[in-house]
Amino acid sequence: MAARSRHPKSLAMRCYASSHRTLTLVVWSLAALVILLNFHLLITHKEEQSNRVLEIHRSIVRELEWVEEETFQVTPARSRRNPRAVRRKGEHSKPLSVVDEFLDESSAVHDMFFPERRTAMDPVHGGNDSMYYYFPGRVWLDTDGKPIQAHGGGVLYDERTETYFWYGENKDGKTYRAHTKGADRVDIVGVSCYSSKDLWAWKNEGVVLRGEEKNVTHDLHKSNVLERPKVIYNDRTAKYVMWMHIDDTNYTKASVGVAVSDSPTGPFSYLYSKRPHNCESRDMTIFKDDNGKAYLIYSSEDNSELHIGQLTDDYLDVTSDMRSFLIGQHREAPALFKFDGTYYMITSGCTGWAPNTALAHAATSVMGPWETLGNPCVGGNDIFRSTTFFSQSTFVLPLPGLRGSFIFMADRWNPSELRDSRYVWLPLTVGGLPDEAADYSFMFPLWSRVSIYWHRRWRLPEGWTDS
Repeated sequence: MAARSRHPKSLAMRCYASSHRTLTLVVWSLAALVILLNFHLLITHKEEQSNRVLEIHRSIVRELEWVEEETFQVTPARSRRNPRAVRRKGEHSKPLSVVDEFLDESSAVHDMFFPERRTAMDPVHGGNDSMYYYFPGRVWLDTDGKPIQAHGGGVLYDERTETYFWYGENKDGKTYRAHTKGADRVDIVGVSCYSSKDLWAWKNEGVVLRGEEKNVTHDLHKSNVLERPKVIYNDRTAKYVMWMHIDDTNYTKASVGVAVSDSPTGPFSYLYSKRPHNCESRDMTIFKDDNGKAYLIYSSEDNSELHIGQLTDDYLDVTSDMRSFLIGQHREAPALFKFDGTYYMITSGCTGWAPNTALAHAATSVMGPWETLGNPCVGGNDIFRSTTFFSQSTFVLPLPGLRGSFIFMADRWNPSELRDSRYVWLPLTVGGLPDEAADYSFMFPLWSRVSIYWHRRWRLPEGWTDS
């Protein structure tokens, strides 16, 4: 009996084992299927999310890149001209150029580009229809209701306070000429600082580097020149370092000045002035790279070329390494920025207070060689584009969260009343092919196009910091 029952028992065990393996296989297959399904859903969700973010970004950039055209009467009626000027000089035998009209305070064209204060950008009493909108060329009031005095300046984002600080020349003084052939000028007041969380409403933090009233031998004596102050933060020393153009009344000193502070709102202690690399230095800027290295860029050799040199680790001096570029091209007002590993720069021609054509430049190394891409201005009309929208470059500010998008900061100088010079802030983007072949590209476009878009009225999109 035992021998007879052994075979059925063995068969039952084998059937049970086979069924168990099959069930296990089914369970694990279902588990794997569930895992694969969840993984697929996760990937699909991330792709959809990424596509939504990309589409939002594209819609934002499309809004900033909207091409806006302009028309205006080039030659105003002569009745708008100052009668005394007409009696003294007589009527012009030929119409003045638009730039001449722009610079003539009695011209209707001048009035167009310097609208009255009642149209000002006002963060306190602006009204909902104008809140957070930029109106290039209008008076810009601070949170105290006073016109912002930060000309020829730049913006520092301070990560420690998560605040933007705008530094620039305070020109709130009388405009005059030191002598008959001298340039229009204002005595040194100092460097003003404004703070903001949104880049639109600015609080006045005061004059953080003051001019000198009595000591005529001091670089900052009111009779001298202080222009284009820029501030960067040194992570090693925890100091805020300011560089600026220092000159005498006749622009023969041609030097840079250096000041330092423990706080972004100052006060800054002035250290010294010098000619960097024993060369003339007039219009200038400084640039801090991703790796913490910083550079000085300045117009030299009677403004006929630009120089660039690395700063020391403490940012208080230049190293001996210097390169010359754009030789013989007479460029000034450099504004340098970086995108996707490429360095870009906007420069101006040398025509005093008169506006002229901007040029964009690019390089794979900050020390060069630098190549010229052409005029970056888009929109307006031919006159607007040939005059950089009647302004001059001073700084390019990156916009966090908007890849390839920046704010182009420029000054619209009013030489007859320098305290009333205006600010022209416009969207700048990097992308697409340049209009002109670069200097050394042999007609092959190696660089993306830099575009500055004209808008009478524009605003940063909601959530631009985390879009």
